[in-house]
Amino acid sequence: MYPDLPIRPIPTNLITGFLGVGKTTAIRDLAARRPPHERWAILVNEYGEVGLDQAMLEGSGDPGLAVSEIAGGCFCCSMEMPLDWTLDALIRAAKPHRLVIEPTGLGHPARVLDHLRSPRFREILDVRTTICLADPRDFENPRISKSPVFQDQLHLADIVVINKTDVVPPEVIAQFRQHIEQDLFPAKLLVATTQQGRLNHEWLDWRANEVRTPLFPEAHPAVEQVASSEPNLISLVPSIAPASQQLIPGQPIRFPESNTPSDRCGWIFSPDDVFQRDPLLDMLGGGFSVSRSKGVFRVEDDWILFNRVGWEMSVESTSYRRDSRLEVILDHASRRWDEFQYELMRCLIMKSPG
Repeated sequence: MYPDLPIRPIPTNLITGFLGVGKTTAIRDLAARRPPHERWAILVNEYGEVGLDQAMLEGSGDPGLAVSEIAGGCFCCSMEMPLDWTLDALIRAAKPHRLVIEPTGLGHPARVLDHLRSPRFREILDVRTTICLADPRDFENPRISKSPVFQDQLHLADIVVINKTDVVPPEVIAQFRQHIEQDLFPAKLLVATTQQGRLNHEWLDWRANEVRTPLFPEAHPAVEQVASSEPNLISLVPSIAPASQQLIPGQPIRFPESNTPSDRCGWIFSPDDVFQRDPLLDMLGGGFSVSRSKGVFRVEDDWILFNRVGWEMSVESTSYRRDSRLEVILDHASRRWDEFQYELMRCLIMKSPG
């Protein structure tokens, strides 16, 4: 089926974890430190319509990475065809030495693992360790810790890596680690701590424990996609904006979604739109509470990658150049997106007519 692959079956890893734990940062760092002769393929899944993780990964400018995305829902609870088609296209185009899959932070990993180990991919993929990144502060938040998805992300992982230890009190880390080591069975291959999502390459090739079964198998049941006969794929095509051919300067495309436990909205701007850096970061960094927000923007003399979890914010340069885009996830219901967009538009550098 794939006669010219450099390695078959392809070593494959799932990197899971709840919203904002640093999965994409960890994958970027892993890929940057991969053996120089290896090509990696990365498949990311985002619940919202605006694909930011692909932009973040592509922003490294690494020609040895092939990045593909399924957006607009969890592939763990959707029909199998979008995942099949995207994996086929990615493997054929990239011919990777390794495949890394990042499910959405709201996604249950059980169906993904079952599918990757199914007869359809058994001779193509060698599913190795599933690594779950976790923020120990989520364990203290009942809204998250009681979530079946959060619990099964931890339960189904072969390795749990406690991230953000540089900003979390030691006693919170110790309590969370005790829960993982004493309350979860089968035992983990490893419980580790790290900062900035730094993972050890050796962990990727440990053998997975295939007898782990979900505590909540119905937490994310399969649902049929009825909107279209075509999957909502963002693959190895030149543009990753769903409506990139219709982007008009000063007229962003908005993707609101409010039928989820956390209210969210996304925007995609024309690549010709230029933002004022300082007013933009002031606007995005304060004044409203978010669960998660991330974006890539063209500013006066650069393109920047913006990342915010709670009140923690980071900004860095990026080589991504296709368009400006933003996704905001709130931990409460809101219908004030018109007002938010108005403030966002005020950060644009408006060109004089003519």
